[in-house]
Amino acid sequence: MTKYLSAANPRGGPAASFESATPAWVAARAAELKTAQSAWADSGAAHRAAVLKQWHEALCAARASIIDALAEDTGRVRLAYAEFDGAVQRILHWAERAPGLMARAVAEPGYSAAMPSVRYEHCLRPLGLVGVVGPWNFPLLLTLIDAMPALAAGCSVLAKPSEVTPRFIAPLESTLAAVPELDAVLRFARGGADVGTALVAQVDAICFTGSVATGARVGAHAGSRLIPAFLELGGKDPLIVLQDAELDAAVEVTLRTAVVATGQACQSIERIYVHEALMDAFVDRLIEAARAVTLNTERIDCGHLGPFIDPRQAGKVEAQIAQAEAAGAVRRCGGIVRRGGAAWCRPVVLTGLSHDMLLYKEETFGPVLPVMPFRDDDEAVALANDSAFGLSAAVLGDERHACRVARRLNVGAVSVNDGGLTAGVSDVEKESFGVSGVGRSRMGDSGLLRFLRRQALLVQTGAAAPLDAYREEGA
Repeated sequence: MTKYLSAANPRGGPAASFESATPAWVAARAAELKTAQSAWADSGAAHRAAVLKQWHEALCAARASIIDALAEDTGRVRLAYAEFDGAVQRILHWAERAPGLMARAVAEPGYSAAMPSVRYEHCLRPLGLVGVVGPWNFPLLLTLIDAMPALAAGCSVLAKPSEVTPRFIAPLESTLAAVPELDAVLRFARGGADVGTALVAQVDAICFTGSVATGARVGAHAGSRLIPAFLELGGKDPLIVLQDAELDAAVEVTLRTAVVATGQACQSIERIYVHEALMDAFVDRLIEAARAVTLNTERIDCGHLGPFIDPRQAGKVEAQIAQAEAAGAVRRCGGIVRRGGAAWCRPVVLTGLSHDMLLYKEETFGPVLPVMPFRDDDEAVALANDSAFGLSAAVLGDERHACRVARRLNVGAVSVNDGGLTAGVSDVEKESFGVSGVGRSRMGDSGLLRFLRRQALLVQTGAAAPLDAYREEGA
């Protein structure tokens, strides 16, 4: 029976209706992709790089149609351009880097020190069929960020972008017609949680980007099948403003990293700790700057912030704010704006907070700025580390001082005198702490090497040991 799903328009326009895949469809596509993967792997890294460059050209030719669909999916246009350009740049990056990287990853043949008569050599074997389950906040980029290096490594890929943002898939798929070799090893599945479950049941490895709760279920399913799982999960990123920070710059960095993309990014700043000597002046200037932020309610191409991509997210943000206010927090500015089924949020600044509030325990994923003072470095570090999450963080202040504090934080990456640098610095490896992720870094060279297993060939150049070598010599 055909199943149709509906995806809301973030700006309140017509919803998108699309046909969902079925478990049988997923199983059939997985079988095809596994069959095609062998020839793709055997074609060699240089050949795969050439094919990916062909797709890069096809995508660039379709740039306008893909960006239009992305803008309709996400309710924003400038970030749609940035997302597309970032995604296709990553394709070109892996096409250019993969051949040399894979060649260097194989050690020169040699002889074993443990058994000198044994000569060894290594070869790299791709994992096979990689499943990719993407999120709705940056649906194109965060689907291809895993799919591209997997393909470059010689894997085939079955990807399921979020059912919240399905519109970009059709123009993306249309570009594969110009690259039939890639079309044979890359497929996109539309659907919800049931399709994701079916996908995990068929693949040889899974990449998931999304919430901690869903990631835990994906990881458990992968564990039951004993397949590798690379899980990029939520964040509750802290920002520390040290006493020696420059105040105006600190306010600017804090606001940008908390509200850009309407706070709908895993590396958004969601907890702000300010030295008590700066607290009052910092909050006053932050409120003034937050009130100047504009929404794109009237036109998609005017304003700092777009709507919540999933309108249901507004309710979750409201609930966290309400719980904090009921417990004594003071809202200094901002709030939800609703129009015709869509929802925006003016940046919310809160003070009078405590760590037992949901604003400090759960990911918010909205432009909410809870600000709390601290007395000294030890307290700042203790507050920042008081979280189950450990994705990234930021520290602002004198560089040497800030780096000393940064090294004490239990997170995968720390931006010093800036924020959210991991969004742009994709060539530096980092690994998540706590519940923010599992598996090797998708940044840097590890982003590709994690899709390869190292196989050793052990060649006996001397005489093989006879059975008598293991005979007991007793009576």
